[in-house]
Amino acid sequence: MNLRMVHILEEQKTKWSFKMKINQFSPYLGDEEYKKIKECFDSNWITEGPLCAEFSDKLLKLTGAKYGVFAPNGTLALYLALKAAGIKPGDEVLVSNFTFIASANAIEMIGATPVFVDINMDLHINIEHAEELITEKTTGIMPIHIYGTACDMDSIMSFAKKHNLKVIEDAAQAIGVHWNGKHCGTFGDIGTFSFFADKTITTGEGGFVVTNNEEIYENLLYIRNQGRINRGSFLHPQIGYNFRITDLQAAVGLAQISKLPEIIEKKMNIFNSYMKKIKNKDFCILEPHEKSGFVPFRVALFYKHNVNDLMKYLSDNGIETRTFFYPLHNQPCFVSKNWIRSEYKNSIYAYDHGLCMPSYVSLSEEEIEYVCDRLNNYVV
Repeated sequence: MNLRMVHILEEQKTKWSFKMKINQFSPYLGDEEYKKIKECFDSNWITEGPLCAEFSDKLLKLTGAKYGVFAPNGTLALYLALKAAGIKPGDEVLVSNFTFIASANAIEMIGATPVFVDINMDLHINIEHAEELITEKTTGIMPIHIYGTACDMDSIMSFAKKHNLKVIEDAAQAIGVHWNGKHCGTFGDIGTFSFFADKTITTGEGGFVVTNNEEIYENLLYIRNQGRINRGSFLHPQIGYNFRITDLQAAVGLAQISKLPEIIEKKMNIFNSYMKKIKNKDFCILEPHEKSGFVPFRVALFYKHNVNDLMKYLSDNGIETRTFFYPLHNQPCFVSKNWIRSEYKNSIYAYDHGLCMPSYVSLSEEEIEYVCDRLNNYVV
């Protein structure tokens, strides 16, 4: 053991006499959610009803979208969006190779083919690479706003216009995030949000689909409500399904959205603490583009070396981390379908060198200091 390592170990021993347990994520829930749920029991209305309508109004006001409907989760929100926008079986949809698999799965659910596009090192879809993958079957593009930062929607919209593509925005991680002052999810033909437990605001499960196009909105209404506009009728002009949520979920969502300014402030404070406290030059924290707003969905860290040993070291110290997304083109379920057409060096690099650090709202300053101390003292 060299002298530097002995010195590091002594620092750790004297500064921290115990090992903390720090989870990757914890939902930010409290009395506000309990009280709001009680309203459902007081009114005896637990299906999709008045609280859903109120939550929808607040989401539309937040995003600036004209129309919106709920979905049971983020994946089905994407499916609804694709179907309502007119994506059909046999079509091809360009999608970022760096995303949670639900983005591509929703395309496959439609019967279309996801065509994977490499990313820039800001983790967003690379439009130059997308140009190489256009075919006569390409009908849509799905940009994905990653880790609370926004895609370059100027270049994406120009590209879509050039090739006459539908734009289906996956804004699952982008509540409260803007590109050049406009809310993510509202640039394209249609956009979607997720309220899964780890999202900026949560309903446990749930999604929301927004559009400014009246025809697409009408399609959404039919598809999500058994092929009819209103409930209570047994006449079904179209084929549709049950994609509704409940007022129990909306109650949680209303409490959450009322806390959104507080959540954003706390998340920014956590991000800034990481930026200030990490001194190890082997690490670089992802920051947004100058036109992008920022609500740190994750504190995303690039490490100079491979992250595998680092993850074990952090786990041994009680710190739960998560890798970046596994590249979609390498997913066994997609490799077997021979949908791969290119190389994806940036997606591979990001997975090999990226790590998501604990950044949930209730994370304390002491816990951040503990994590950063471990990072600062880590040597290969």
